[in-house]
Amino acid sequence: MAAVENVGSALPVFGKQKFVLGVLGILAVGILVGFAATLLAGGSSGAYKADAINTGDTAWVLTAAALVMIMTPAVGFFYGGMVRSKNVVSILKQSVLVLALIGVQWVLFGYSLAFGKDIGGGLLGGLGFFGLYGVGYAPNPDYAPTIPHLAYMIFQGMFAIITPALIIGAFAERIRFRTLVIFILLWSTLVYDPIAHWVWSPDGWIHKLGALDFAGGTVVHASSGFAALAAAIVVGKRIGFQKGEATAANNVPLTILGAVLLWFGWFGFNAGSALAASPLAVSAFVTTNTAAAAGALTWMLLSWFENGRPSALATVTGAVCGLVAITPASGFVGPMSSIAIGVIGGLVTYLMLLLRSKLTHIDDTLDVWAAHGMGGLTGALLTGVFAEKVINSAGANGLLFGNPRQLLVQVIAVVATVAFSFAVTFLLLKLLSLIGLRVTSREEALGLDLAVHGEEGYRILPKEEMPEPDVPMRTQEAPV
Repeated sequence: MAAVENVGSALPVFGKQKFVLGVLGILAVGILVGFAATLLAGGSSGAYKADAINTGDTAWVLTAAALVMIMTPAVGFFYGGMVRSKNVVSILKQSVLVLALIGVQWVLFGYSLAFGKDIGGGLLGGLGFFGLYGVGYAPNPDYAPTIPHLAYMIFQGMFAIITPALIIGAFAERIRFRTLVIFILLWSTLVYDPIAHWVWSPDGWIHKLGALDFAGGTVVHASSGFAALAAAIVVGKRIGFQKGEATAANNVPLTILGAVLLWFGWFGFNAGSALAASPLAVSAFVTTNTAAAAGALTWMLLSWFENGRPSALATVTGAVCGLVAITPASGFVGPMSSIAIGVIGGLVTYLMLLLRSKLTHIDDTLDVWAAHGMGGLTGALLTGVFAEKVINSAGANGLLFGNPRQLLVQVIAVVATVAFSFAVTFLLLKLLSLIGLRVTSREEALGLDLAVHGEEGYRILPKEEMPEPDVPMRTQEAPV
């Protein structure tokens, strides 16, 4: 409390006026939303038959939703360890911003646009679920017949949250914060929500085409990865960026922590997409872990071959790429296929990183396009190769199991997704450039932690301020 008072007393007169106006504005919003709640009273509960709810399925989906939620700050840790030390707070802050911003957007209208009744052509849902009106305790048989509709909504909400969080790695260390807020809100509304409707709504045109995407290879990873490519192109390079230059990681243990948290949360991401505590969830759990392991080993070996050393960063990045690649296939393939997908996905993403780095001047800071864009694309296509209807009766056989048409359907779904995401993101950022996309060169040089947030990730004392040790330091190690 004292810290808040000190900050307030230090504000200039104009700053105090701005603060007071901000407080009054936020209070007004809270009051208006409170009154608006009376118009939707009971809309997110409703009558239901208790025997229609499977408590085990409900418990698993809520647990899975919590696992997916932790993945968004895990992205912050994963990215935060790889940027320069003067930008680690900004990356973590941005991931928490997305968690909060889309957490509200999804409840207000995002879920309705993605999963509401189609308003024509399988392109977008209507606003029938605005404010979660009609999304209650009763199951929605179109999506999950054994759990409350609210449980399905919040599970899908965690997917909607993590997707734009993946993009921030493309323009790390240079994006203007207020522009980022607007971009995230608009991108989720204009890109993520329509694509989710296309693929996962029963009325979506890609869903009707028969495309398979168990947990988001196209919806989450391909869309965010190709949006990241567009963002890196429009926002431009960091000051001093050179082709082929790798960002020097400031904290490898932080990135490893983020990666293993992502691996852990991904069990909710993929196995939770079975929407039941079922054998299919078990199968997805196994394939998820197996592909992650295969991807980790693939990247470790490739880094060893290329540089003569098995990189820790490469190993954990490979695990994430394996997870990305298995995501669309996790509920349709067996364990042996998941090894193939992890290896192939790992190889493609590693080579695409080298391609971007060595042959282009595009500054995709943390290689979101290679890992998520190309990883998601590869996984979606391989789903059309390895899928087995015997594993999931709601799916289809792939190319290797006698159904070459499935691969063609996957190609159509992927091309439509990446083209739409890239084009809309490109145009959206061009429009937002009118209000400024980047911080100033001085702020970029200083680092976003201090320049934008006024907070340091690390406080390293100058030598003269270092405390004296309690015991004399040994100049030579004692013999073992």
